[in-house]
Parts: sequence; structure tokens; C-alpha cells
Amino acid sequence: MRSVAIDDIVINRARAVGADEWLAELPSLVGDIERRWSITVGPALAGGTEAWVGEAIDGDGRPSVLKLCLPRPGDDPFGDARREATVLELAAGAGCAELFRADVDRGALLIERLGPSMADLEVPYAERLDVLARVCVQVWRPPGGIDLPTGAEKAAWLADHVRALWDELDRPCGEAAVEQALAAGERRLAAHDVERAVLVHGDVHQWNTLRADGAPAGWKLVDPDGLVAEPEYDLGILLREDPEESLADLEAGDPTRRARRLAELTGTDAEAIWDWGLIERVSTGLLATRIELQPVGRQMLTVADRLAELPG
Repeated sequence: MRSVAIDDIVINRARAVGADEWLAELPSLVGDIERRWSITVGPALAGGTEAWVGEAIDGDGRPSVLKLCLPRPGDDPFGDARREATVLELAAGAGCAELFRADVDRGALLIERLGPSMADLEVPYAERLDVLARVCVQVWRPPGGIDLPTGAEKAAWLADHVRALWDELDRPCGEAAVEQALAAGERRLAAHDVERAVLVHGDVHQWNTLRADGAPAGWKLVDPDGLVAEPEYDLGILLREDPEESLADLEAGDPTRRARRLAELTGTDAEAIWDWGLIERVSTGLLATRIELQPVGRQMLTVADRLAELPG
């Protein structure tokens, strides 16, 4: 059996969702996909949290990436792969990496290999915020009846996730921060409008944004979650990221600065962006704490606590 290196973060995440059998069978799965697709799989790539990812070359010599998604409990264990394939097919290389092949029943995707991420290249914060906004807009398009979760469903899921993890982890942030996040989620659920909803990436941040020479913005997104939601959802993800910048805005007395900037860049609503940022920050901070992704988990929850202390 071939040897397959697996990051500790992927191992922890797999165990957290009960995917121990998938971990044990991963080397065999890599070998089987390699034979069936006539590809050559190289070393694993670092940085993933929800999948095993490795370099690959297809039969035409095209540089690719093999992604094997974690299975989830439930009737559709590889629903994440199915949603990702749906987004990449609809985007067709605009704003997102191109999809070459997929076997969603096994969670397997063969994707265009791009360059290093914004995080790897240490792109300055002010520059990457503007670029990420421009790349988001390329992805947004009418959903055309595709079968993806809605923004309303995402808001409800986030609320349940926050409640469950907060108790499970013995309340690593204050109750006021949780209440603020849940109230924001309720507002976004109520505001869902099918006439305004678009295809959104769902997980836009600097680690998911890779250099793509020749692309309109010079970058493309990978690892879409895939939702049919108001466009502000993608921008709210950007607010949960870079907790040091959020703390700097708090110290400067201007906590909503980034939400206003993103709204100006994209013609969207700053209040909706802010709401999504509130609930995503707490949800992701709790998840990061659970899978021992630190210090980012503690930093996100510290920002949430600080925001909950603000008047009004």
C-alpha cells in the first residue's frame, strides 16, 4: 500500500466528524483514483482542513490537484464534494479554479492547479481585501435552479452550530457574543430573498485565493462551499477573517470600517455584511477551538467578545 501524508488538522477534523474509517482507507482511495483516472499523484499539499489534497498530473501532462473530501454523517456523506463540483461547473473557470473531473459519490475532484495562495505570498491586508472583493463578484451569478443550500438554511445551520459547540466546549466565549451572533443570524434568515439570491462561493479568504496568471483579477478561488444566498454572505466571511485587523478597527473606534469598504467596492449592503460577519466569526472561532486550530480560534472569539461589549 502506498504511503500518504496527512496533516494533523485534517486528521483532527476527520475524527471530529467520525471519519476514522475514511482516514484508514485514504491510501487505498488515492491509489484507486490514480488508476481509474490515469493520473500520477504526487506529494500532499499543506493547508487543507476539510479534505486531503495532493499534486497530480493527468494523462495529457496537465498540472492538476486531486482533492478527496471528508465524508460527513448522514444520507449524503459527500455532499460537500457535490456542492463544490456544482459551483465549479457553473463558474466554468470564472473566479474559481476549473474542474477537470469529478466522482462526487467518492468525494473525489480533479481541479486546475494554481499558484501559491495570498497567505503564502503574504499579500498586504489592504491590497488583498480589495482583490478578494473583485474576485467574489466574478463568481456571483443567477443560480438557475441549481440544487444548493440557501442563505436562509445556512443562517439556521450556523445558529444550531453555535449553540451546540458553545456548550460542548464549555463556553469559550461570553454569552453576550453568542446572543449577538444568533440575533444577526435571525436577521439574515428573515432577509433571504429568492429574487436577489445568487451563487456565492461561501468560504472566501486568503488561504482559498490562489495566484492565477491570466485570470481577470490575477487570482482564483478554490474550495467553494456553494450557496444560493444574498451576495453579502461572501463578504461577511471576509469580516470573520484577520482578527488582528478587527481588533485594530476596534481600538480605532471604527469597528464597521471593513464592512463599509466592502459594500462600497461591490455595491452591496454594509449592514448585511456586518451581520454575516458576526455569526460566521463566532461559528468559525468555536470550530477552530474544537479542532485545535490556534491561535486563530481564540483571536476570533476575543473579537466577538469585544464587539459584544460595545454599546447599542
